[in-house]
Amino acid sequence: MKVALTFAALATLALALPSPAAAQGGSKPTVAVLYFNNGAIGKDHNDLEPLSKGIADLLIGELAANSGIRVVERDQIQKILDEQKLTTANLTDQSTAVKIGKLLGAHHMVTGGFITDGKGVVKFTTRVFATETSEIEFPNPTSKDASVTGKLDNFMELINQLAGKLNSGMKLPEIPARVGEAKKEAAKKVPYEAIALYSKGLAAKDAGNKSEAVTLFRKSLDKFPGFDKAEAELKKLQ
Repeated sequence: MKVALTFAALATLALALPSPAAAQGGSKPTVAVLYFNNGAIGKDHNDLEPLSKGIADLLIGELAANSGIRVVERDQIQKILDEQKLTTANLTDQSTAVKIGKLLGAHHMVTGGFITDGKGVVKFTTRVFATETSEIEFPNPTSKDASVTGKLDNFMELINQLAGKLNSGMKLPEIPARVGEAKKEAAKKVPYEAIALYSKGLAAKDAGNKSEAVTLFRKSLDKFPGFDKAEAELKKLQ
């Protein structure tokens, strides 16, 4: 009898506790963006590898402009990847993405990849998994294409465009028009050189090379003094 009562009490307690997603994001849809797979070939592959983290982090920043959702911070994602001993190569796998999503308490898991043609053109492709059902929710037969293509020089503008497509594809609350326009204008100003250095800084930070990361973030700011992402990372390390 006592055992039965104990199990009943535990079941009641479990029902009373909020789910991971609810605990972290309340009633807001929660989105996590995993690192992008590097599809560049030849010598460009190693040179562009840091962009895997940079793209994801910049996309997180663009999506976070939507006050109607919650976006998981990159540092939280990196912590889970370290704990699970996962690399970028594992992250496009559906079951892996969903597993990470559940650990993060995310409703929507964004995965993606990028490729360049060696002539200054880059393409970003994405897929979104619904954590609850494990199904691909975007793109789907009725949705628009979940990719963007353009010049490396317009890198940040492409990230901004991709964020808009994802926000629409996941059927999230709309980004306020004023905020959206401000983000578009800001995106036009960030040069690719600053983004490349910033991405290398993230890779150095995750590898435990603090001094190298600080140097790279400072170099990124030298290329674009108003780069808020690089400023934020420097503050974390200093």
